[in-house]
Parts: sequence; structure tokens; C-alpha cells
Amino acid sequence: MQPEQIGQAYDQITHLWTSSQFNAENGIAQHLRALAFTDLRGAALDVGCGCNGRFEALLLEKGFSPEGVDISTRMIELARERYPELTFYHADICHWQPPRQYDFITAWDSLWHLPLHQQAPVMEKLFAALNPGGVCIFSAGGLDKPDEHHDAFMGPEVYYSTLGIPGFLKVIDEAGCICKHLEFDQHPELHLYFIVQRPAEVK
Repeated sequence: MQPEQIGQAYDQITHLWTSSQFNAENGIAQHLRALAFTDLRGAALDVGCGCNGRFEALLLEKGFSPEGVDISTRMIELARERYPELTFYHADICHWQPPRQYDFITAWDSLWHLPLHQQAPVMEKLFAALNPGGVCIFSAGGLDKPDEHHDAFMGPEVYYSTLGIPGFLKVIDEAGCICKHLEFDQHPELHLYFIVQRPAEVK
């Protein structure tokens, strides 16, 4: 599946994120852990931002100026309705270029929809968009080697891919960044997240 098809699939299921049944605390504790690694409080980017705004609310509360990017037309429409004062980009992250440097980047439950061959280039682009001392948090499929599959658990069929733990660590290292935290936060499910930091400049 191409990213445009993923966007069309998510257009059909925005209700899953706006429902009162959605767990609004999903990912919040992990983001608080990531935010503790930096004192910077400038621009932030939410990759695959979706529509419910829980990470935007957290970032605003912590003093950031958040932006969001998503491939789903409907997700972006709803995000703009919720936060008309913020900037949201309707774009394919594979081709989109960050317009600035960021102090914090989150890609929670989103990068795993990228085509496998785009995983490393997109991650490299995001890490390059971090300011010195900036932090990126992203979740991934916690396998030991690269893999890809399709799943219709949420309704429409969507695609998932992972570089595997060694692959992710290789990309992080080659980008000149440091893995500060790696955790299977939903064990025994293979849901893995990384906290990555670009080293601060030496004064």
C-alpha cells in the first residue's frame, strides 16, 4: 500500500479517535518521559498527528509551539477545527520537507505505515530536523529483523512495516543521534518506542 492509500483508509476511521471510548492517555506517559530529556521549548512537530489533538494539548501545556502533518485529509480537517491557531500540513511525510528545525518531534503509531524502503530515509529526515539537544519519540514494531504485513483490525486494510530493532538503532547511530530510551511498553504486544536525542552543541 502507498501512503495515499493509508490516508484514504484513515479517512474512514476518524471516529475511532474522536469517540468517548478512545483512551486519551494513550502515549502520554511515554511522551512525558521523552520531554524530560530536554529543556528546549520551541517548535514541535507531530508526524501522523491524527485528529484528537492529545499530543498538541500536551505540547502546548509544556510551552511548545506544535505543528502537525498527516496524509489523511479528514484527520487534518478535524485537527484544524480543533486547533485553528496551529499549523497542520496535509502531506505525505515521504516527500514533505520540514520547513524548520524542531526541539521536539513525535511520530507515535504513524511511521510504521511507511513502505519498508522509506522507513530509513524518513527517519533520517526527521532526525536531521532536530535542533541540537532536541528529542524525537517514535513507536515501531518491536521485531528483531525487518518485516512488513497488512492488517484489517481497525476496519479497512492497512499496511505496517518495521526495520527491526537493529535496523532502527543503526539509523539512529548513522544520523549522529543517541538512543536514550527503548521500551516494550505494551508487553507482551510487540509495541516498541524509542526516545532519541540529537547531541547538544559543545560550547
